[in-house]
Amino acid sequence: MASSTTQEIITLVQKEIKGTKYLGSPAELYDPMNYILQLGGKRLRPVTTLLAANLFIEDVSVALPAAKAIEVFHNFTLVHDDIMDKAPLRRGQPTVHEKWDDNIAILSGDTLLIEAYNHFLEGNYANLSALLTVFNQTAIEVCEGQQLDMNFESRDDVTIDEYINMIKLKTSVLVGGALKLGALVGKAPAAEADLIYNFGVNLGIAFQLQDDYLDCFGDPEKFGKQVGGDIISNKKTFLMLKALELDSSKLLQGWVDKRDFDVSAKVEAVKTIYKDLKVDQLAFDLMDAYYQKSIQFLNKINAPEDKKKVLEDFASHLMKRAS
Repeated sequence: MASSTTQEIITLVQKEIKGTKYLGSPAELYDPMNYILQLGGKRLRPVTTLLAANLFIEDVSVALPAAKAIEVFHNFTLVHDDIMDKAPLRRGQPTVHEKWDDNIAILSGDTLLIEAYNHFLEGNYANLSALLTVFNQTAIEVCEGQQLDMNFESRDDVTIDEYINMIKLKTSVLVGGALKLGALVGKAPAAEADLIYNFGVNLGIAFQLQDDYLDCFGDPEKFGKQVGGDIISNKKTFLMLKALELDSSKLLQGWVDKRDFDVSAKVEAVKTIYKDLKVDQLAFDLMDAYYQKSIQFLNKINAPEDKKKVLEDFASHLMKRAS
């Protein structure tokens, strides 16, 4: 079987998403749906769906409806998350609730979720029930993760294990689910589909830990976000939780408790504390441990080595932002 290249798959996905338009009336419902879907992004999740299908079948285009469903679901979560976070911008542009209003954003987001199911129907999949079982469980877990993340904002006793579980649910299961859907479209045996799911979940945890690391220590031009945002908001990341655990001087707790502070001074002071306690290296090591675990699952999959290499190279590229 021929192996599609990552660039071919990315191009295929981008073309498919770009060509997706929701038509209907009233415009206030459909325009926001098209707006969020066309804001851009790397389309990592639908790309992984096709990369997973590529392990088992030659024509990856049959996985496009499932891939599109995953991307539309992801954008539904973004619309609703932005409302909850009161976020003004998404990918450098006004969020849906800012451009329209909260009520329109809620309803448009809800309709995006329904459209995700319609995209599954476009595939005429013989194993649709199995695909929807994976999709539904993934969707529920993403919502559980979002609720846990909001719960953590008002708690001062969050553990590192709880944090890892939260990012697994909020972020990583969607990567694992996207991959498993691709494998199932490719008619992979159940054991192989489970292996690729675990590959994705561990890669997703590593990716989120990397995101937390880069929020503190990344190059803002390469990272594409404000560096130090998590520090400013006292977000309970691995770095913060581990530093609080190790900081016998309570210097960090002092900065966490401050209500009036100079933003730059706080960011630099907390970064210094992190480095003094070596939690930056601990975070990097934990990130790498999850990445290596993901590769172990990938290596166990019974698929052509050249096809697995395409997926491994993609994963490696994702994890090079911190190097």
